[in-house]
Amino acid sequence: MKYAAKKLCTLIITLFIVSLLAFLAFQVIPGDPTTQMLGTEATEEARAALRAELGLDRPVHIRYFEWLSGFVRGDFGTSYSYRIPVSDMLADKLPITFILTIMSFAFTVILSIPLGILAGSARSKVMDVIITVIDQITMSIPAFFIGILACFIFGNIFALFVPGDFVSYKESWGACLGYMVLPALSIAIPRVAMTVRMLRSSILSESDKDYVRTAHSRGNHRRAIMVRHVLKNALIPVITFLAVSAAEIMTGSIIIEQVFTIPGISRLLLTSISGRDFPVVQAIVVIIAAWIVIVNFVADLLYQLVDPRIRLK
Repeated sequence: MKYAAKKLCTLIITLFIVSLLAFLAFQVIPGDPTTQMLGTEATEEARAALRAELGLDRPVHIRYFEWLSGFVRGDFGTSYSYRIPVSDMLADKLPITFILTIMSFAFTVILSIPLGILAGSARSKVMDVIITVIDQITMSIPAFFIGILACFIFGNIFALFVPGDFVSYKESWGACLGYMVLPALSIAIPRVAMTVRMLRSSILSESDKDYVRTAHSRGNHRRAIMVRHVLKNALIPVITFLAVSAAEIMTGSIIIEQVFTIPGISRLLLTSISGRDFPVVQAIVVIIAAWIVIVNFVADLLYQLVDPRIRLK
């Protein structure tokens, strides 16, 4: 409990710091949202009136704590450009990004663990070389390029889907998830390659340790040793790596959304940055940061369950 409480305190402090930095960053960068909203020909009186309407004329610390208080309650503020609540703008787009992120992570785990075990336990040198070469190639290809190839091959050549013809989960869950398969695989493939490489190295390292040789000398079957001893210890560093991957997949999803024209938060984020729509950008940045921090928090708890040495410390 002490370990979990300590990690929870760290999570809260981290989120507070991230929210503060996200808010302050948009107070110091060049550009005035009132100029973007009213145009360069607007008078200073009109800009001052709009600043007062938006609350931009008040001290920064007051605006921050008001924004933070609203954010905790689910009130992300009002968009400068569209003059509607930011929560309404994100209501339809965030679930799509989260679905893509979760599918990508699921593919990463489902594909990488069996392939990593196969690579780590391969007895054939030829098989080991083939797996290593394929792994190195797929690991070096960026996810967005895999997405472009997938659009060209499966969309244009084989006509299995129409790029940009997205169906919302509100209309059909099956069609929505079906459209998400290729984007999710595009994100997952490089991370599968990295995870396979790490798991293979971890299995080979564990296989050379004394406890494995002792288990062999007692007549235990090779598969039983792999499942009961080697794999359990080999997965410990992989869990941390998968947690990092789950956190990074969110940002990868934003890029892939642009490739496959998925109506997630990517386009909204880009247009809001160019339009100086700070409440929208702040909300998205903090939500992404919260996802990363929470995923790492869950990984720390899982790491504690897998490795008893963490509990002892």
